Amino acid sequence: MAAMKTARIIEEQRKTTQSGKAQAGRWLLMFERNEKMRPDPLTGWAGSGDTDTQIRLTFETLDEALAYCQRKGIDAHVVKSPPNSLKIQAYADNFK
Repeated sequence: MAAMKTARIIEEQRKTTQSGKAQAGRWLLMFERNEKMRPDPLTGWAGSGDTDTQIRLTFETLDEALAYCQRKGIDAHVVKSPPNSLKIQAYADNFK
């Protein structure tokens, strides 16, 4: 019997170098690792047979992502992004 899949749903943030808001606010579904990492005997690199961690699915809304998980029988938990706490100040404020 296959193990139950677990996924994280994360709200994508705007990249630092991105000035627009085109890709911000989308939701990213990533699968959790079901197998532990082990070193490859030949190369020494860590890896596992679990390829689900390579899958990334994007959704426009959180509800769409949760509905997908419910349809597919995936246990999901939501990781909300921290609020944007940008402090607007003038350059002169550095010398007060």
